[in-house]
Amino acid sequence: MSRDLARPLVLGLETSCDETSVAVLAGDDTILGHVILSQDVHEVYGGVVPELAARAHLQKIDAVVDEALRRAGVRLADIDVIGVTAGPGLIGALLVGVCWAKAVAYGLGRPLVPVHHMEAHLFAPSLEQPDAVPPFVSLLVSGGHTLLLHAEEWGSYRLLGQTRDDAAGEAFDKVAKLLGLPYPGGPSIQRVAEAGDAGRHRLPRPMLRRNQTPAGDDFYDFSFSGLKTAVVELVRAVEKGAGPQGLQRETPNIAAAFQAAAVDVLVTKTLRAVEQTGCSRVVLGGGVSANALLRREMARRLHAADPSGKVFHASPRLSLDNGAMVARAARFRFERGDVADLDASASASLPFPGLGGSDLRVIPRA
Repeated sequence: MSRDLARPLVLGLETSCDETSVAVLAGDDTILGHVILSQDVHEVYGGVVPELAARAHLQKIDAVVDEALRRAGVRLADIDVIGVTAGPGLIGALLVGVCWAKAVAYGLGRPLVPVHHMEAHLFAPSLEQPDAVPPFVSLLVSGGHTLLLHAEEWGSYRLLGQTRDDAAGEAFDKVAKLLGLPYPGGPSIQRVAEAGDAGRHRLPRPMLRRNQTPAGDDFYDFSFSGLKTAVVELVRAVEKGAGPQGLQRETPNIAAAFQAAAVDVLVTKTLRAVEQTGCSRVVLGGGVSANALLRREMARRLHAADPSGKVFHASPRLSLDNGAMVARAARFRFERGDVADLDASASASLPFPGLGGSDLRVIPRA
């Protein structure tokens, strides 16, 4: 059959961590079918166990693909482009998706398009808000990454700042575990913090000082290890003074104080980028971007700085790891001609494409 590759039907696969997700995306950005299967096997460990994640992807990927195709009302043979997250992420989990995609691309004779996981998060808001297009400043915050970018156009990005230690999502997970809250930590802390008083405990804002200047290498960068350590010390002090029951009573206040400190750092650094670039359009991406306080504070403080400014973010479902964002990024890359050979592999540290000369055509071997 003849295929309209100007408006391709794209299959997007996401297996970088603990969500097995597949989506079918039409050429006009309509999501025809989408399945996100979150793994609950990790909850008992308080974090993702890489080997268990890879096994779960291997066990479920066929069923998830079949269900996404069924919801889309298409057959696998109808797909024009196979897009898959090739990195960064957990190498075992990534390889499940990449190997599946390579096999199907070979069997059907379809183009294979590897996708950078964080670039996919950049595209997620545009699936629901067509105006979420460059130019914009983007804060990408997830369990493994914290990146501050300036995007002048799709595929051309300037890195302004990044975390020097823990990612924002990782800090949320570790603090939640410290407080005895369930995994994943972000939603747990947000839920508990609603009943807390953020002003009861003053926690530090790492790498955030008034005398910083754009010329300094810490002006845009992030650090969350010191904040995490401060929470550890606060928990010890509360337990020493009031015991385990006192800590349980104080948990909402500690969670609220931690969340307020993390959000303050994220918003302040982003608004520095807005001021320095002169771009008052902000895109939030990654799992932590689903945090309600982050969204409210970013919108409130951006509006105070520039009433014409606008914040874009995806719905909570599309903020988390998902196949739809992978399919959208894959379509963009396919239109640029970024198609991989079938000997391409996954990379746990895949460079961000369009950033400092890195190129998605070069896929590091695992």
